[in-house]
Amino acid sequence: MRERQPVYFHTVLRDSVESTYNELHCRNCMKTPPNDGRSIKSDETLFTIIESLKQTNGAGVTELGDRLDLAKSTVHKHLVSLEHNDYVVNEGGQYRLGLQFFSTGIHVRNQYDVYHAAKERIDKLAFDIDEAVWLIVHENGMGVFVYGVAHNNSFTFDSTIGTRVNLHANSAGKAILAHLPENEVVDIIDHHGLPAQTENSITDRETLFDELEVIRDRGYAMNFQEDLQGLHAISTPVINDGRPVAGVTIAGAANRLTEARIETDLTEPLLEAVNDIELRLVYG
Repeated sequence: MRERQPVYFHTVLRDSVESTYNELHCRNCMKTPPNDGRSIKSDETLFTIIESLKQTNGAGVTELGDRLDLAKSTVHKHLVSLEHNDYVVNEGGQYRLGLQFFSTGIHVRNQYDVYHAAKERIDKLAFDIDEAVWLIVHENGMGVFVYGVAHNNSFTFDSTIGTRVNLHANSAGKAILAHLPENEVVDIIDHHGLPAQTENSITDRETLFDELEVIRDRGYAMNFQEDLQGLHAISTPVINDGRPVAGVTIAGAANRLTEARIETDLTEPLLEAVNDIELRLVYG
């Protein structure tokens, strides 16, 4: 088992970086439904309404109908069903997402053993290094922020938990990809592509596979403004039963997390922390 320390990557730099983050990741909010006969139109309409309410922080029937090019009767039918099941709240004709989603999300997160194994150790790591630390799991070929903590004022966390990100442009994502079988990596790329998040993003398969080989040899991945301008990060995977179940990330402002500081001050604490998390996964 390698010596490593976990990193938690779940926020966005303030001001310009925060707005850039939200803009970039909204691109993943409204997905094109699969056109292979598996989807049911009514279900896709329901999820589209939910995502639209998420983006707008609430809307009325007419606004949703116009925004999504749907009949008002269709929108109203779905909203009534969602309200009946506590997934939306109707405030004088303005609908917003309800806390039932929060309850469901907490339940889902609690199903991940790695979350319980990592949370305490991530808290300690963030305190020790005074930087943001994130836990990212991979699900359906994407990275998902499930936990994060910071002991400085450089990050805000509330809007990031649960956010999905492309694996190839994220340090935790690259750390995970580097330890997946090659055929799985190919499948992920075929499905999600290699979209550029910034001018530093890797968008070429050969370049990505070369970097994944370096990550495997080195034991950790680095991210120098590949998904967000002004953000640097280092991450290493949490391995359980021979597979990467998550990535722990240390992230911070580029002028603070220089390559030299990452290699001299942050690599060893990260590797040690992840090693502890892996032991907890095995021995509880």
